[in-house]
Amino acid sequence: QPRLVESGGGSVQAGGSMKLSCKSPGFIFKTCGIEWYRQDAGKEREWVSTISTDSTKTYAESVKGRFTIFKDGTGDTVYLEMTNLKPEDTGMYRCKTVGGGCTLCRSGDCYRALNSWGQGTRVTVTT
Repeated sequence: QPRLVESGGGSVQAGGSMKLSCKSPGFIFKTCGIEWYRQDAGKEREWVSTISTDSTKTYAESVKGRFTIFKDGTGDTVYLEMTNLKPEDTGMYRCKTVGGGCTLCRSGDCYRALNSWGQGTRVTVTT
């Protein structure tokens, strides 16, 4: 069964940049949108950004103009590029598949993957 894996987190000073990735190792996204969420200790989970199956991109107001979501040309990775990071961007970032037809495929084997979550990657922005 495929799983989502996020990577690219770490610690950065305010004003810095970071690029997160979301992929299912060995699998390709088929007809999947991807959403990014974040959650910090003691706070509710917050939606950050979505790239839909037709590549429409939407962003939370708090990150608009600073974050960019995009797909890798091979179809196996979705990135969240974050610039001008602020301490309030700190949190665990997780990706999730969306779209009723979302499947993950490898060598002809495909698995339904609607609402699949990764374990997350931690982003810490320091002052």
